[in-house]
Amino acid sequence: MARDDLYKVLGVDRKASQDDIKKAHRKLVRQHHPDRNPGDAKAEARFKEIQAAYDVLGDPEKRKQYDRGSLFGTAGGPGGPAGGGFGGFDAGGIGDILNNLFGGAGGGAGAGRGQQSGARAPRPERGGDLETEVAISFEQAMHGTQVSLAVPTSQTCATCRGTGAKPGTSPKVCPRCQGRGIESQGQGLFSISQPCSRCHGAGTVIEDPCPTCHGSGATRTVRKYRVNIPAGVKDGSRVRVGGKGEPGPHGGPSGDLYVITKVEQSPIFVRKGEHVEVEVPITFPEAARGAEVEVPTLNGAKKLRVPAGTRSGTVQRLRGEGPPRLGAKGRGDIHYRFVIDVPASLSAEQSEAVDKLSAVMDANPRSRLFRAQEPAGAGTS
Repeated sequence: MARDDLYKVLGVDRKASQDDIKKAHRKLVRQHHPDRNPGDAKAEARFKEIQAAYDVLGDPEKRKQYDRGSLFGTAGGPGGPAGGGFGGFDAGGIGDILNNLFGGAGGGAGAGRGQQSGARAPRPERGGDLETEVAISFEQAMHGTQVSLAVPTSQTCATCRGTGAKPGTSPKVCPRCQGRGIESQGQGLFSISQPCSRCHGAGTVIEDPCPTCHGSGATRTVRKYRVNIPAGVKDGSRVRVGGKGEPGPHGGPSGDLYVITKVEQSPIFVRKGEHVEVEVPITFPEAARGAEVEVPTLNGAKKLRVPAGTRSGTVQRLRGEGPPRLGAKGRGDIHYRFVIDVPASLSAEQSEAVDKLSAVMDANPRSRLFRAQEPAGAGTS
C-alpha cells in the first residue's frame, strides 16, 4: 500500500499541517456520517475509512510513525491487499489498526468491537540494558586495558524456570481479556482499545506466584566479567558489551552492558578532543637563541627544535603521536606549548647578568604601543 494512502482518504497532501488535516476530517465526517446517509452501506464504509485515517494522521506521534513506515510494521504504511475500500480495511479497518497498535492477536471486522479470539502466547521481549562505571588511569586509556567488573543483574529464576508461577502450576489465560492482552470499550460505531488492566497486555495472569521470585520470573545476582577497554577512550566514553545486559522476558534476547570509563587526569598531558597538549617550559636564552629540547610523548621522549625568537605560548605540533582515534584509524597529535620560564627570585649573580642584558636591550618595548596611536603628521611642523 502506498505511503500516502491515508492522506488520500482525507484528501490532503502529505505536507499538510495538523490544522488542515483536522478541517478535512470535519468536512468529510459531516458529508458521510451514517445519520445523514441512513441505509447507505457505501457511505458507512467511507465513514469508517475516514475515521480510521484520522485516528492515525490526527495524532502527531502516530503520523510520524506512519510516515516512517513503522506504525504497521511494513515499509510505506499499513499492509494489506490492494483493492476495495481502505486498502483491505473496508470491513474492519479500525479493529485492524488498533490490533496493530496494541499487538493484539487476531483481527477482522469485529476485533475493534470486543470480539474475542484465542489466547496468545507472551511475546519474547528484549532485555534491558545495564550501565556500570570503571576507573582507569590516563596511561590505560591511551594504550587500552582489560578490567574486571562485578555487575548486579537478573537471571532466570531456577525454581520456576522463568514462568513466575509456583512449580506444578502455570500462568492462566487472563479472564478479563481472554488472552488478547487488550480490552475494548464500545462508543457507537467505534471502540477504544487499550492494554488490559488486569494482565497489563501479557494475556496471562499468575494466580499462584513462585515463592522464590514472587512471580517476576527472575532473581537478582552478581555477574563477573573481564572487559577489554580499547585504546583511545576518553572520560565518559561508553564501551558496549553485547548481550551482557538483563535477560529478555519470555525467551527474548538479552540487553547490552555499557561500561562508562572514568579516566584519571595526567600530570603532564591534557586531553583536547582527538589530541593532547603538553606545556613545555623554556628559558629566555633558549627562546631568544633557539635550542633543541627533550619533550615527553605517549611512548617515551623525543627532541624538538625551538626556533630562535620563539615567543611564550607558541605551539609546535607532533603529528600522529597523540591518542588512538576510537573507532577509527590513525592517531591524533601532540601539541607542545612553549612557555618562557621566569624565576620567582634571582641570585646576586643572576641579577647582575639581567642588568647587563637590560642595558643592551630595548629599554622600553612598550613604547611602540603608544607610537601606533599617534595621529598622522604628529610631531612635524
